[in-house]
Amino acid sequence: MKTTFLLIAGFLLFIATGSADSQNIQTPGAVTKDGSMSIVCTPDLYELTSIWVSNFCSLNPEVKINVIKKEYSSADFGANESLCFLSNKATDAIHNNSNWKLAIGRDVIVPVINAANPFKNGVNKYGISQEKLTLMLQNTVKRNWGTILANAQPEPVHLYMVNDEAIKSGITAFAKGIKLQFEGITMGTTAEIIRAIQNDPFAIGFCKVSDIQNGNNLAAGIQFLPVDKNGNGSIDYMENIYTDVNTFQRGVWIGKYPKALASNIYAVSNVKPVNENELAFMKWVLTDGQQYMKDYGFSDLASSENQSQLDKLTPATIDVNKEKNSSNAGIVLLVIVIVLGGGLVVGALVRSYRKQNVITPDFNVPVSGFASESVMLPKGLYFDKSHTWSFMEKNGSVTVGIDDFLQHITGPVTKVELRKAGDRIRKGDVLFTIIQFGKQLNIYAPFSGTIKAHNEALLADSSKLNSSPYDLGWVYTMEPSSWIKDMQLMDLADKYRRWIDAEFSRLKEFLSVILEPESAAYAHVVMQDGGELKEGVLTDFGPEVWEDFQSNFLDTFK
Repeated sequence: MKTTFLLIAGFLLFIATGSADSQNIQTPGAVTKDGSMSIVCTPDLYELTSIWVSNFCSLNPEVKINVIKKEYSSADFGANESLCFLSNKATDAIHNNSNWKLAIGRDVIVPVINAANPFKNGVNKYGISQEKLTLMLQNTVKRNWGTILANAQPEPVHLYMVNDEAIKSGITAFAKGIKLQFEGITMGTTAEIIRAIQNDPFAIGFCKVSDIQNGNNLAAGIQFLPVDKNGNGSIDYMENIYTDVNTFQRGVWIGKYPKALASNIYAVSNVKPVNENELAFMKWVLTDGQQYMKDYGFSDLASSENQSQLDKLTPATIDVNKEKNSSNAGIVLLVIVIVLGGGLVVGALVRSYRKQNVITPDFNVPVSGFASESVMLPKGLYFDKSHTWSFMEKNGSVTVGIDDFLQHITGPVTKVELRKAGDRIRKGDVLFTIIQFGKQLNIYAPFSGTIKAHNEALLADSSKLNSSPYDLGWVYTMEPSSWIKDMQLMDLADKYRRWIDAEFSRLKEFLSVILEPESAAYAHVVMQDGGELKEGVLTDFGPEVWEDFQSNFLDTFK
């Protein structure tokens, strides 16, 4: 009987779903028979864009794509140019929160050494910091291995660099604009520099990661020179991303590598593309098109990041003209499922009653979950992407706290570290730290000002951040110093809600990176029916995952 019920339910579900799909769902990204479009790109992306277009159009001859090469600035960003491929520098010039932007590739500069370097154990332990690199490039006397190893080792460092202005600019940016001496550095083509590093055990070379990548491995005889990003004199756990290419790419993605040495390639538009040919082309670029990145000096996206970008690009769209029919079909289907479900329940009770020996099954109690829709975002508050909220009181002071999304993610907060009254804070400074049994997250200030008072109740009961984040769990009252300017970078609830939806999807993608999606651990934190996350999803993870979350979700917006 149970099988019969399930077969009937499945058949009716198939019919109703198929009917709804055929009438109500439009699938974006399909190539139309009549289509032509233009893509604007910066000069450094022209060859890559051209090969993408050539290969895509050979597969889809009905589509005609015109590639326009031009230098880009905010003044050029006109309404007639719907889709643009831009390097990171050009994208920064266009900075406008109303523009649609999607990462499609990456340009990464890396320092490397010979794999037979006699000091490589020490090099792997200490790495090279911005300070050490600047010192060696400013002063030829300091170009020795003792500078990196912090000892008296006099053996000179032989510096090599691919003769590419982008690499020089990246190294200069990493040195924070300090004037560098490139004299004495051997310059050459990519092939010449790679060969020289392979033959010189005392070499340090600067190139693009695509130059030395051989599939998932590095070129023979070459290894990464770890970068001491925080400058504390050693490669910490959170900086240790140099074991292989995949680990390195993931580290770049989640912010463990200096931003000055890694820039993104973006697809940018005034509005999110809806044209079917544009969507089809973008999907192809994010899939088959990634194989061409390396040939033109760029790096493809990490596989999990790539899937995340695809999910952002092509959600299904609903035909609102037929929404009523869909709704009616859904109601009918719901009634049928309820009736059949009721039959199953009654049948189960009868069978249970007839059994003389009752067997209690072994099962896990389901954990509670949350979806982005359950995040509370009260109207009247200003929200910042540091996951904080602000509210201006009648007396001109501003109350600050954390948003509901963050407390859902962390789970119970066991301690809060607060600044003292009178401290002057600049936007982007660490404002307070939330702690859960030694694991912690730094929360950054959404505006500049002076702390007037902190919530004393949090010192005795930090769980108020979880139970009442917008009321009893407030953190500070502050006197703002540039409120009109800072508030313009914040969002009210409706706009912030859209950003939280995207963050929720990005969080699930983040979890799929640190856990195998097929694993039991992943199933434990990502609930399969509807994709809800477990409440307090970070609770069961160690400090290394909290560090990754800090880098990927908080540090990027400070």
